[in-house]
Amino acid sequence: MFKVTKAAATELKRSMIHHDFDDMPLRVAAQKTAEGAIEYQMGFDEAGPGDAMVASAGIDVVIAKEHKPLLAGTELDYVEMEGGEMHFIFLNPNDPTFVPPKEDPADGNESAR
Repeated sequence: MFKVTKAAATELKRSMIHHDFDDMPLRVAAQKTAEGAIEYQMGFDEAGPGDAMVASAGIDVVIAKEHKPLLAGTELDYVEMEGGEMHFIFLNPNDPTFVPPKEDPADGNESAR
């Protein structure tokens, strides 16, 4: 199942309101590169025939059936990267370049850095 973290949901909701996409679900897509890594796309879009609909953290997500296998078990997060910039990231165990987040021993939370 595809999951959205609370941090990602908060930013997505902010973006939905700012861009007047209140009623539209988030569409996510994944495609393997020639090197075998996975590239991701996302944007607000209406559901179409054959799309899977997932609700996570208050966000409706649509995934085309051909993208479901690559996105199974994926988590969309919104994290601070180096330099203090915030970015959406896909944590996908199906991606050969995936490195699981490390737990921060100071607070017990996972970190994607």
